Amino acid sequence: MERINELLKRVIGESLRREFPLQEAGLLSVHSVEVSGDLHLATVFVTLFGNAEQQKKAMAWLAKERKRIQAAVADAVVLKNTPQLHFKLDESITRGNRVLEIMAELEQSDSDS
Repeated sequence: MERINELLKRVIGESLRREFPLQEAGLLSVHSVEVSGDLHLATVFVTLFGNAEQQKKAMAWLAKERKRIQAAVADAVVLKNTPQLHFKLDESITRGNRVLEIMAELEQSDSDS
């Protein structure tokens, strides 16, 4: 399953790199893919760099283009079933950056006192 997840991550990432509208929706990165055991569903975790409006546009674009991206995956990867893609915004990087900011603020306040 891990190999399938990585293969789908690579294929979806390449497809999005070619077709994703950077000017309108910011920068997008496929963080990870989790495929169900029966290969019917795949959750694609994406990271979007941009403002809130760009993130909203990007998620709408992904929802609209889901079937076309899924068809590209079916052409590139031979599996018993091509999983139905579901895109989910991965906010772990944003949360991690916020934690680092808080730690830096705490270190700064400790050094000031």
